[in-house]
Amino acid sequence: MTAADTTTGKLLIAEPMLGDPNFDRSVVLMIEHRSEGAVGVVLNRPTGIEVSSVLHEWVDLAGAPPVIYAGGPVQPNGVIALARTRNQGSPPAPGWSPVVGDVGTIDLNRPPADLAPSVADIRFFAGYSGWGDGQLEAELTEGAWLVVDALPDDVFAPDPDAMWRSVLRRQGGRLAMLADFPAHPSLN
Repeated sequence: MTAADTTTGKLLIAEPMLGDPNFDRSVVLMIEHRSEGAVGVVLNRPTGIEVSSVLHEWVDLAGAPPVIYAGGPVQPNGVIALARTRNQGSPPAPGWSPVVGDVGTIDLNRPPADLAPSVADIRFFAGYSGWGDGQLEAELTEGAWLVVDALPDDVFAPDPDAMWRSVLRRQGGRLAMLADFPAHPSLN
């Protein structure tokens, strides 16, 4: 796999007719894509679980709204965290790995106090979206996903319910038209 083939740092937008309820109208930020597989998190699935009830030591750094997001169906009891750096251009915080712009993953095994001076607006994801060797490539060939550029602000979108449509609209052309595709075409 070449750098041109990777989806790391990109968004996967579920095609309107994807048919998998785990990914219906989902927006997935790709964290890693290598020849042996790929990992991402669904950005637009907030849960009703408050960060304070599960990761109380991290609540002061949680972005708004301070809830856990459902990152995907794989390992739903595990947590992946994405954080924005406070000082872009300065050395990264220990345990921070870049994904897109000033947003990257953080190591939740580090004490929050060690990361607080360097990171802000942390979003927490229960589980992740994962693909094995060649699986994502096959789904892309089948047209199940649209690959578009991610913006760092996508991770902290204020209205997750509108995210699928808003990301499609900002693409322009044919992709912008998909934003108005009815949720249930048979009822159209």
